[in-house]
Amino acid sequence: MAANHLYLVDGSGYIFRAYHRLPPLTNKHGEPVGAVYGYTTMLWKLADELHRADGPTHMAVILDKSSSTFRNAMYDQYKAHRPPPPEDLVPQFPMIRDATRAFSLPCIEEEGWEADDLIASYTRAALAQGWSVTIVSSDKDLMQLMTDPSVDMLDTMNNRRLGPEAVVEKFGVGPDKLGDVLALMGDSVDNVPGVPGVGPKTAAKLILEHGDVEGVLAAAASDTFKKGKLRDNLIEHAEAARLSRKLVELACDVPLEHPLDELVLQGIPEAPLRAFLEHHGFKTLLGRLGQVADAPVEAPASVPFAEDPPCDHDSYETVTTVDSLDRWIAEARAQGFVAIDTETTGTDATRADLVGVSLALGANRACYVPLGHGGSDLLSEVPVQIAREDALARLKDLCEDPAVLKIGHNLKFDMIVLGECGIAVAPHDDTIVMSFDLDAGLHGHGMDELAATHLSHSCIAYKDVVGTGKSQRGFHEIDLKSATRYAAEDADVTYRLWKRFKARLPAEGSTRVYEMVDRPLVPVIAQMERHGIKVDRERLSGLSAEFSGQIAGLETVIHGLAGAPFTIGSPKQLGDILFERMGVKGGRKGKSGVYSTDVTELERIAADKDSAGAEIAARVLDWRQLTKLKNTYTDALQNEINPKTGRVHTSYSLTGAQTGRLSSTEPNLQNIPIRTEIGRQIRDAFIAEPGHVILAADYSQIELRLAAHMADVPQLREAFARGDDIHSLTAQELFGEVTRDTRASAKTINFAILYGISRWGLAGRLDITADEAQAMIDRYFERFPGINRYIAETLTQVRERGFTQTLFGRKTHFARIKSKVQHERQGAERAAINAPIQGTSADIIKRAMVRMTPALREAGLEGTRMLLQVHDELVFEVPDAEVERAREVIGHVMATAAEPAVKLTVPLGVEIGVGASWGAAH
Repeated sequence: MAANHLYLVDGSGYIFRAYHRLPPLTNKHGEPVGAVYGYTTMLWKLADELHRADGPTHMAVILDKSSSTFRNAMYDQYKAHRPPPPEDLVPQFPMIRDATRAFSLPCIEEEGWEADDLIASYTRAALAQGWSVTIVSSDKDLMQLMTDPSVDMLDTMNNRRLGPEAVVEKFGVGPDKLGDVLALMGDSVDNVPGVPGVGPKTAAKLILEHGDVEGVLAAAASDTFKKGKLRDNLIEHAEAARLSRKLVELACDVPLEHPLDELVLQGIPEAPLRAFLEHHGFKTLLGRLGQVADAPVEAPASVPFAEDPPCDHDSYETVTTVDSLDRWIAEARAQGFVAIDTETTGTDATRADLVGVSLALGANRACYVPLGHGGSDLLSEVPVQIAREDALARLKDLCEDPAVLKIGHNLKFDMIVLGECGIAVAPHDDTIVMSFDLDAGLHGHGMDELAATHLSHSCIAYKDVVGTGKSQRGFHEIDLKSATRYAAEDADVTYRLWKRFKARLPAEGSTRVYEMVDRPLVPVIAQMERHGIKVDRERLSGLSAEFSGQIAGLETVIHGLAGAPFTIGSPKQLGDILFERMGVKGGRKGKSGVYSTDVTELERIAADKDSAGAEIAARVLDWRQLTKLKNTYTDALQNEINPKTGRVHTSYSLTGAQTGRLSSTEPNLQNIPIRTEIGRQIRDAFIAEPGHVILAADYSQIELRLAAHMADVPQLREAFARGDDIHSLTAQELFGEVTRDTRASAKTINFAILYGISRWGLAGRLDITADEAQAMIDRYFERFPGINRYIAETLTQVRERGFTQTLFGRKTHFARIKSKVQHERQGAERAAINAPIQGTSADIIKRAMVRMTPALREAGLEGTRMLLQVHDELVFEVPDAEVERAREVIGHVMATAAEPAVKLTVPLGVEIGVGASWGAAH
C-alpha cells in the first residue's frame, strides 16, 4: 500500500493571487465575487491536476483567521505596515471558505495562529507518522520546512516543484539555515526589523561563515570581525536580530483541531459544488458539470468543452531547419487553420523588428521559429536558425494561403509586423475581438486574463523571461529554449481560446457583430496604423514654445493672486492656498488629509464670483489645460514621429472602450479638445503630403439621430428628415422660444438625457437648482415620451439579462447593475442607458471603415487613404486631383453604412471639410 501523501494548500496566498489576477466581478446577487471566482478556478485546476498525477491521499486548505497572533504580543509592530485588505475583498472571505467546503475539502484556520504555523504543525505531525508532505505555495517562510526529504513545495504560479536545491539557489543556504538568513535580512512586508544594510547575499555569507544568528552576533562583537558599517549595524541591532529570529521561526506545536485522519481526500461530490456554483451564477464552471445556470456575470459557457490537457512547455518544438518548418506548414494546410503569433524587439509594431514566429496546430502542438536571435554586440553567439529569407518566404505562402485560417490574439499587431516584411495575413480570426464581442464589460481581454478566466492557466510572464530594470534584455537575446517556452505558449493559448470562442459566438448570438463589424475591421486598422499621418514638427515646436510662455505668464498671475509662490501642480499646496490662506468655503479632504482640488472642485470655486478663490481657481484650470496639452501633444507628438516614415502612427484598440468605440494610444488622439481654439491649433500640425489635402468626414449628431430611431420619437425623426436644427426644436419644445441661451440649454439637455444624467448632474451643467433640473427632465420626457420609454425598457432589460445590445447585436455587460452599493448601481444604470446608442454609432462607423477602401478603389481613387478615426470622424489624405470624387464616395459610404443589415428611419448626416491640415478641414 502506498504511503500517505498530505497536500497543504496555502489558501491565503491563493486568495490574494485570485483577487489581483481578475477584475472586479459581481454575482447575480450584486455581491463582489472576483476573488471568489478566481480562487474557485485555481482550486479546481489544482484538484484536477493532482488527480491526474495520482497525487495526494490527504488534503486541506489552510487560511489566516485573524490579524493578531502570538507574534504581535512578542513585537507590536509585526505586520503593522500592511494595509487593510481591499474593501471589496473583505465580504468575499466567507464566500471563499464556502468555496473550499464546496469541494468537500477541510478549511482550517485557528485564532491566534498564522496559516504558516498551522502548515508547519500539520507537516511535523504528518512526518511523525511517516507521511510525505507537499506544501502548495511559494512562500519563502514555508521553505524552512523542507529540511526533511519527505517535504517539498508546489509552486502553482510557475507550475514547478521546489526542493531544498531551490532554497540554496535563491538564498544561498539550505532550508535548515533559511530562518537565520531571513532574520538578518528582515522583511519590510511583515515589518520584521532584521539588521539594516544586510541583504540576502550578505546574510547568506554571514550564516555560512558563522553558523547561525547568535554565531554572527558573537563574531561581530569580537575583535577579529572586520571593522566597518556592517559590524556597527550588527552590534547596534543585535537585539532586533534576535527578535527577528523568533518572528520568522514557524511554530510547529499548534494543537490540531482537525486530526490528520479527517483530511483524507475522497473526491469532489458534485451536489455541494453545483449548489455553490449555481448560487453565484458561475456559468463557465457549471459548464464543467454539464449544466448551466441563469444570469451569470462571468463569461458564459453555453457550449460544453472537453478539458484540454495542461500546457506542457517541454512539448513545444524549436524549429531551426527548413525541413521542420515545411512539416509544420504542411500540417497547417492539411487541417486548414493555424494559430500564429510574432515576437519582436519592441511593443511599437511600426518600429519593431521581427524576432520570431510561433505556430500552434492544437493543444500542446506548438512551435517557435526563431528568426533574429543573437546578442547585441559583435562577439555575441548567434544560435542556429533558418536563414531569414527562406523562413519568411515559406511563412508568406502560409499567411497568404486563402485555404488556411490564421488565428491570432490582437492580430492587428502581427499584421503590421508581418506587413513590414511583405507578408499579408488572410483569412483570419482574432481571439481578442471574439472575447470582446462575447464578454464586453465582464473582464479584460488580454491573453493572460483570458487564460486565467477560461483555461485556469497562468501564462509565463514576459518579465520573467527578459528580466526587468537594468538587467532587462531584448527578446532577441533570450536563449532559444526559454524563448520557445514563452512564444509557443502564446500560440497554444490562442488556439485553446479560439476553440472555445468560435463555438460560443453562434450559440450566444454574437456572430453577427463579429462577422459584420469587428473581424473585417482588424486588417483595416492595421493598414491605417502602418500608414500613419504626417505631422509638422516645426509647428509643434512653435506651439510648445508659445504654450510655455502662456504657462509661465499664468504662473506669475497665480502666484500674485496667492500672495506667494507655490507648486501649482501640487494638490496639497494648492488646497492649502485656497482653503487655508484664502478661506474658500466648502473644502473637502480625502483620506490622506489633503484637500480635493480636482476639476469639479475648481469649477465650483471659479463659478462663485463672490469667492476669494474664484479667479485663482479659473487660472489654475487654464494652467492645467495648457500644461496637459503641451506635455501630451505639442511636446510628446514630436517624439512620436517615426524616423523611418516621418509620420505619427497611433495605435488603435478594438477592445479599449466598453461600448465598442475605438480608442487610441501613443499618441491618444481622442482627447484633443474638439471645439477650442487650442485644439484647432494642435490639429493644424497634422498635415497632408505635398500635392495632397486632408479631408475630414464627420457624422452629424449621430447619437441623437440613433436615439430618434431607437426610441421611436416622431418629432425628432421628422426634424432630422427635414434637416432642421434639432437643438432649436428642443428649445422650442421645452422653453417655448429659441434664443441663444435656450438653444445652448437644449443642446446640453439633448445629450445629457441620453447619458442618463441625474437631476443633480443636470443642475450642475446648467447652473440651476436640482428641483429646476428635475422639472426640466420631466418636461423633456413629457414632450418626447419615446425617450422616457426607451430608458425604462433599456434598464428593465439590462437588469433581467445583465447586458444591453446595439442594433447590430453587440452586447455590453453591466456586472454592477444590481449592486447593493448605490453609486455603483447608478453608475451602471447611466452607462447602460447610453450603451445601445453609443455602441450602434460605433458599429456604424466601423462598417463605414470596412467598406471604405473597396469603395475608393472601385471608384479608381487609388491615392486616397484613410488615416484616422476619432470619435464620429474619419480623416483621409487625398491627392488634389481626387478631392471632389473622394468627397462623393466617402459621404455615400458613411451615410449608407448601416444598410442593409439595419434600415434606419432617420438619415445619417455627414459633414465633410477639406484643407491643408486637419484643423483647416473643420
